[in-house]
Amino acid sequence: MFKFAHISDIHLGPLPRLTLRELMSKRITGFVNWHRNRSKHLFVNTLDLLISDLKTRQPDHLMITGDLVNLATTIETRLAGEWLQTVGDPNETTVVPGNHDAYVPGAHERSVNEWYPYIIGDDGTRSWQDETKIFPTIRRRGPLAIIGCSTSVATPPFSASGYFSPRQARETVNLLRKAGDEGLFRVVLIHHPPIHGAASSHKRMIGIRRFAAAISTGGAELVLHGHTHLNTVYWLKSHHGQIPVVGIASASQGPGGHKPRAAYNLFTLSGEPGAWNLSCDRHALNETGDGVELDNSHVFYGEAPSSVSIPEAARLI
Repeated sequence: MFKFAHISDIHLGPLPRLTLRELMSKRITGFVNWHRNRSKHLFVNTLDLLISDLKTRQPDHLMITGDLVNLATTIETRLAGEWLQTVGDPNETTVVPGNHDAYVPGAHERSVNEWYPYIIGDDGTRSWQDETKIFPTIRRRGPLAIIGCSTSVATPPFSASGYFSPRQARETVNLLRKAGDEGLFRVVLIHHPPIHGAASSHKRMIGIRRFAAAISTGGAELVLHGHTHLNTVYWLKSHHGQIPVVGIASASQGPGGHKPRAAYNLFTLSGEPGAWNLSCDRHALNETGDGVELDNSHVFYGEAPSSVSIPEAARLI
């Protein structure tokens, strides 16, 4: 039996003091949005409660699907790296970046450099000449092959879209096939939901069809994402059957907002190739915001889920 947890959209706060030079960019829109909206509902103490409860479950691995920071300033990126060290060992924690981690040009590279021990693949080296081409990565942990993909790119103001490139798609297929030949349970991590309509047009993932083709061709057992701050399950049709695509609420979302309260998913895997058993318990912040409780349980493998007959169907869970 192997247990792994999933959190996303950390949005570590509060914002640091910004210089005028830092604000003379897309960051000004994010700065205003933080003070008008996000700061009212994203709380550090909420994140602390969630992580504290998660650690009591003793997962074998933790997966984080992006947006560790808000405006991707140098100090935010460094503090996020220090926060990661308090969360878990790099060998037991895997990170892929989100759009906020690449908020302005150059931010993606800084984020990858700062969090590299939590991103690096099994080869232990930089696979490409620059940080934008490190992904996809593969980390083998127990019965898992964790495939890290990135949609993290700098975008214009009022845009939060992501991009999945043809090169990354080709390499993802190769890694998925290799992991499948090794008999591993393949978990794909990506920030943006790879499903049409899951995010509004200015927040969508560009390359959704490309990603779906890569998953269908290479094969996978599970896709985990963030970005929407929602608890969702989608299904991707592939040559190998239906593949669950699971999203999770922001790990810092406090009570009282229009988005669901902070949560993490805890997956339990057993079985073997062709006969996997996978269940998921969602633990979420309670209504009063002073504790974490079991919020939902779901079985993905070992018992057919009710929505499996609806390709790319989504359900809030």
